Amino acid sequence: MMIELRGAPVAAAISEKCRIKTEQLAAKGITPKLAIIRVGEKKDDISYEKNAVKRFSAVNAETETHILSEDVSQNEAEELILSLNSDRSVHGILILRPLPPQINEERIKRLIDPAKDADCMCYETLGELTASRDIGMAPCTPLAVMEILDHYGIELTGKKVTVVGRSSVVGLPLAVMLIKRNATVTVCHTKTLDLSRECSDADILIAAAGRAGIIGADCISEGQILIDVGINFKDGKICGDIDHDAAVLKAAAATPVPGGVGAVTTSVLLKQTVDSASKLC
Repeated sequence: MMIELRGAPVAAAISEKCRIKTEQLAAKGITPKLAIIRVGEKKDDISYEKNAVKRFSAVNAETETHILSEDVSQNEAEELILSLNSDRSVHGILILRPLPPQINEERIKRLIDPAKDADCMCYETLGELTASRDIGMAPCTPLAVMEILDHYGIELTGKKVTVVGRSSVVGLPLAVMLIKRNATVTVCHTKTLDLSRECSDADILIAAAGRAGIIGADCISEGQILIDVGINFKDGKICGDIDHDAAVLKAAAATPVPGGVGAVTTSVLLKQTVDSASKLC
């Protein structure tokens, strides 16, 4: 029978560790604070923001949301980021994306302080991730995947891991994290010639392509561990990148969608902010 690798217990364990650290920081007069920048009123952004606020308040950490209009200018956005960079009470900055077309995201990426870059948006933070210098923060979603693997005691050393997806937000940084943990990593994408073979050969298969059901029965082999990062909508329902019915028949363990990786990301965001507060204090 397939084991469900649910995110809730992972998130709870991370939050409890953060609660202890937050109490220790409070004794020094420090309250970890995340600044959230949201442009407009997109439902997905508002939902993520609410979940983050709830997660932070549960351990007496702070959030402050800066809501910008859809027609916000480049100068206005940049001035806000610069002010947050210099605000010593702010330990993490999260910019909810995508940004509207009039905003030059490349300039924003170069502007945000790497020490406060809560979701590894800027190039310097991504570079430090590959260089193993531990200066900035890692991207929340890939780190959530690693937290799930660790929580459930899934060994990575020597294992064949296939990552489907090569975005700078998930696929590429996740591949780097896995390599650092001594996994043998294959990264697949839209130009991969034989996706089913590359996927079925893996001990651990991680789907982060953003396409509903791209990982079907032909990609899954007996006894695999499946991590589904995808959040898609099909026929009015939330689903992942992996065909759940096929996974149940073959996999040894898999994350559900919803209730898997997504349930851990705000706890990782909390952890990164608390850790940043410890470093910046």
